[in-house]
Amino acid sequence: MNLTAPIFHDNDAAREHLESIRWADGVYCPHCGNTDGETIRKLAGKSTRPGLFQCNACREHFTVTVGTVMERSKIPLCKWVLGFHLYASSKKGMSAHQLHRMLGVTYKTAWFMAHRIREAMKEDVKSSGPLGGEGKTVEADETYIGKRETPRVHRKGYPYTKKGKGGGAQKRIVVGLVERGGKARMFHLNDATASTVRDVLVRNVSRDTTLYTDSSRLYTSTGEEYASHKTTNHSAGEYVRYEGDETIHSNTIEGVFSVFKRGMIGVYQHCGEAHLHRYLAEFDFRYNRRTALGVTDRERSDDLIRGTTGKRLTYQQTDDAAHS
Repeated sequence: MNLTAPIFHDNDAAREHLESIRWADGVYCPHCGNTDGETIRKLAGKSTRPGLFQCNACREHFTVTVGTVMERSKIPLCKWVLGFHLYASSKKGMSAHQLHRMLGVTYKTAWFMAHRIREAMKEDVKSSGPLGGEGKTVEADETYIGKRETPRVHRKGYPYTKKGKGGGAQKRIVVGLVERGGKARMFHLNDATASTVRDVLVRNVSRDTTLYTDSSRLYTSTGEEYASHKTTNHSAGEYVRYEGDETIHSNTIEGVFSVFKRGMIGVYQHCGEAHLHRYLAEFDFRYNRRTALGVTDRERSDDLIRGTTGKRLTYQQTDDAAHS
């Protein structure tokens, strides 16, 4: 996409672009769900703001931003469209400071805008269904990043200080799943135990799947619930093993973690733990629409705009999370 395109600089062009994506099958009322085009009319007049519609079924007025993360925002639509494109096309993310400089908005506005864009990137797991399936392979692993803002406490009540994989028990825990040749999902956990990891797996991976992990005991019993569970022993220097036509490794999920960590360390540098799940959703979104799957920047950006519908995120919600 050409950054000199009118949709990035002209509000009317940006609004028409948003309408063409959200209402590709025709205008509908976000208040009552009315899809009868004959009962929805576009209002005109000198005192009427551009892009305003009225639904004669419920008598409500609406624009293309109603019912989306852009609702009630005073940010010009062309800046929203550019923001969507920048986040959709930046492999390792874009800081709020960079967004603030590029869009010419305040840092506070850019920070809130970035979180609303991430909210639009969040996948609806229920509608997209589980990863894997018969004849498919899913890799699972966990990684540790940053420092916990709330120290992990042992179930008996004293601080947990035992050192573990990734530098210790006081790091933030992320469990990742990736279907080979398909999608990835990452989750922020408060504690990495066989029980919490099992909960992530059974909710997100079909039982007909072949599961590949390292030799961590977190996966030992849960692996028995799947069609097949095979491991590599990293502590013995084994990272790939071949069994007939099978190539057993967890290098794919390690690659997903690598991009995520490079973005978090090199671009974002700091992330409040309460917001970590939003950043995970951001990196999942781009990976699941990566160039290797034939998805272009334009298609990724359009998909992000589709994801804005049905989602709201107020400043109070993000501020409460930041101070929780």
